[in-house]
Amino acid sequence: MKHRVHAIIVVFAVAFFAFAALSLAATGLNPAMQALVDGYKGSAKVMTFSPDAGRRFYAEKRTHSSGETRSCATCHTENPSASGKTPVGKVIEPISPAVNKSRFTDPKKVEKWFTRNCKWVLERECTDNEKGDYIAFMLSL
Repeated sequence: MKHRVHAIIVVFAVAFFAFAALSLAATGLNPAMQALVDGYKGSAKVMTFSPDAGRRFYAEKRTHSSGETRSCATCHTENPSASGKTPVGKVIEPISPAVNKSRFTDPKKVEKWFTRNCKWVLERECTDNEKGDYIAFMLSL
């Protein structure tokens, strides 16, 4: 009986860790980034983020107070798998993590660039829902 209980515990432990590994692999995020996205979910009060909403957010053209039309694609191009350019001509590596494996791996960098780019495009900070949808879109590519 003792061996049977031990075997059941081992099976459940293996199943739990396998599920956890598959969940992480499905999201494509390392544990630190997953914690950041989970924090966005808590603030946004959503269970999942929408890649379709992220796609629309990425491509949506907005009129800036300067009169310029801006979107994420202004610098990152319509194709997130391609290199982009800053307004001063500096090359931006592809934003898609499918092409650029370093994207969405460092929470501090992600927050830094969300803060800077959201203010440039939206003239405000992005909401946690917008950030989560954006990341979901990039992970869907």
